[in-house]
Amino acid sequence: MKQGIHPRYQKCVVTCTTCGSTFETGSTLPEIKVDTCANCHPFYTGKQRFVTSDGRIDRFNKKLAKSEATKK
Repeated sequence: MKQGIHPRYQKCVVTCTTCGSTFETGSTLPEIKVDTCANCHPFYTGKQRFVTSDGRIDRFNKKLAKSEATKK
């Protein structure tokens, strides 16, 4: 490795801006701020909400049911 061209690798504090939790890792930056972390992300906490599909698919199925009812 060439001397003097590589960034300095150091201990880094990662801070979550949503829940405020922190943890330590290694990086070339002294501090990193993230929007969500594993402590507050809905997928990891089990508080994930599923969006109901009240959109195009339901409208299509309703139209299909009406058209099949008129054919009979």
